[in-house]
Amino acid sequence: MKILGIETSCDETSAAVLDGDLNILSNVILSQDEIHAPYGGIVPELASRQHIKAISYIVSQALERSKLGLEDIDVLAVTQGPGLIGSLLVGLSYAKGLAYSLSKPLIPIDHLESHVYSAFIENRDIAYPVLALLVSGGHTSLYSLPQSLDFHLLAKTRDDAAGEVLDKIAKYLDLGYPGGPVIDGLAVQGDPARFAFALPQMSDGSLDFSFSGFKTAGLRKIKEFGLNRDHPAFLDFLAGFEFSIIKFLLHNLDRAVQAISPTSLILCGGVARNTKLRKAFEDYADRHKLRAYIPSPNLCTDNAAMVAALAVEKLRQGPDSGLDLSINAYPRR
Repeated sequence: MKILGIETSCDETSAAVLDGDLNILSNVILSQDEIHAPYGGIVPELASRQHIKAISYIVSQALERSKLGLEDIDVLAVTQGPGLIGSLLVGLSYAKGLAYSLSKPLIPIDHLESHVYSAFIENRDIAYPVLALLVSGGHTSLYSLPQSLDFHLLAKTRDDAAGEVLDKIAKYLDLGYPGGPVIDGLAVQGDPARFAFALPQMSDGSLDFSFSGFKTAGLRKIKEFGLNRDHPAFLDFLAGFEFSIIKFLLHNLDRAVQAISPTSLILCGGVARNTKLRKAFEDYADRHKLRAYIPSPNLCTDNAAMVAALAVEKLRQGPDSGLDLSINAYPRR
């Protein structure tokens, strides 16, 4: 079985081909960072226009690198949501057209669930129950999976996402876009103990995340100390800010672990590329004698391999849904 996955939920145009054993035959990703960098963030209209320009080429490249043709594809999978509605519609419309012309089954995929399943591509034997921490530029969530495909949303961010706050602080400091990786590289040179940030407390006692307070506190300290690249405390501020976000993520993760007692932990999403978060996550799992799984950095960012991987699991669990041209995109869960 060969599965062609298509992903256009935000600003990466991606297509991938996987086989039924989750072997990646190709995984092509075209980033739009250079297009959005002058604005310090993603411009939805520009993102969807770029997807329109690129998607045919990206799909053809995925097929060429897999040494397959469209006639060799058995099933198509495409991200349905959540994401930017204009971007989603480009991929969804293209996938519908391909599926119709080829008379092949089309499987709609949830973007966040596919991030969780990105960990299974390189680790086929992850034991359930699973607790997954998804950290990206648009989402920060906790999922429990008692068994395969049985997603339970335990927590989500109520305002900004973790990656979004890192990007916004980087933008304010004129560090470039995307800012999260820049902060990751610079913060290693600073002392995180010099700048402390209080962890948010939810009044209802939920596991939900909130990062807008971090952003406000960070901006206040930047103005209070006059922080910029030339300030002697600049790297310490970046280290303290990043450390506090990681501490909050692991704080809520620990509360969830105590509540559901998982066997395995998964860290996924674009911010899972952060080197200090990866290390802290693995250290936490070691201390609590849990199995930790983190996708390789190229599988943390938005990519079509994870879309195809989730489609494979859905096919294993039951018959495919066939060709349904009524599938529509959704911007939010």
